[in-house]
Amino acid sequence: MSAPSSSVLLLDAAQIAALMPVADAIPVMSDMFGALAREQIHLPLRQIVRPPEGLGAKGLLGMMPAFLANAANGEPVYGAKVGTFFPGNSALGKDPHQGCVLLMSGQTGELLAVMNAAEITGIRTAAVTGLATRLLARDDASRLALVGAGHQAHWHLAALAAARELRHVRVASRSLATAQAFVDREQPHYPFRLEAVAGVEAAVRDADIVTTVTNTTDPIVKAEWIAPGTHVNLIGSSTPRHREADTSLMARAQLFVDRRESTVNESGDYLAAVAEGRIGPEDLLAELGELVIRSHPGRTDTQAVTLFKSLGMGAQDVALAAALYQRANAAGAGARASI
Repeated sequence: MSAPSSSVLLLDAAQIAALMPVADAIPVMSDMFGALAREQIHLPLRQIVRPPEGLGAKGLLGMMPAFLANAANGEPVYGAKVGTFFPGNSALGKDPHQGCVLLMSGQTGELLAVMNAAEITGIRTAAVTGLATRLLARDDASRLALVGAGHQAHWHLAALAAARELRHVRVASRSLATAQAFVDREQPHYPFRLEAVAGVEAAVRDADIVTTVTNTTDPIVKAEWIAPGTHVNLIGSSTPRHREADTSLMARAQLFVDRRESTVNESGDYLAAVAEGRIGPEDLLAELGELVIRSHPGRTDTQAVTLFKSLGMGAQDVALAAALYQRANAAGAGARASI
């Protein structure tokens, strides 16, 4: 893992995408969650810098550090994602997530790499969704509802296609035109049918897998629309102010999370349902890492509704950066710079 102190690897978005297809990132995330469950990762809560509204800031800054005792080749690494979230970027044709991921040697502290954060965020977030779907969705799940057609939707479709043998995907977005544009863009890459539909209800009714990748602050998925046996991934809401599922769905479902500490501090879906007295910490059945190491069985009833709430954590970014660093060195990819 170590590199000369004068040489820092630089990877842009295109290089990251070429080195790490989303399907390849799923086992990287599985290894990371297994290490987290075995307490081989130190992971402070993210720090959010949200300036007062009067200062005119259009976005926020997040800092997500982590220490991994055993990275891609067994060596320790420090790392951090320093990223911004600007929801208005979508209207500009830009990813709402910007920034960089820094990777440092756990042996000497030397800076090893600087990588594009938006691409890493997209790949690792979708890979975690793919992992959760592999662990929690029914084996025969083949009908996907994808709610949201922004930047994250592209990576998530790839991850979910890798997780299950899909036959039909319904896509809903803020407008039918947006959903149709996504379908037209993605359909040539997949053998199964993609269909744009008008409205969330039309997308999720009778789906086997429901995945939401939106920026909404108000619930858009209702419990009454979800069929028995469905697996739900809530991905887009990552602050206490954002929600994608109504309280009844949170109360009905078997709840699984990436990390309990993050959920009880940051998840708007969870906190709103707690405030209404419908659920509590005891309803968070397991973290994803507990499913990976099989200390919890996960789904035990084919008719149960399972729900995975994703918030994201710095260890995901650092683990993927470590794997990318290893692949880039092996392939001679990326640029080198002296800092």
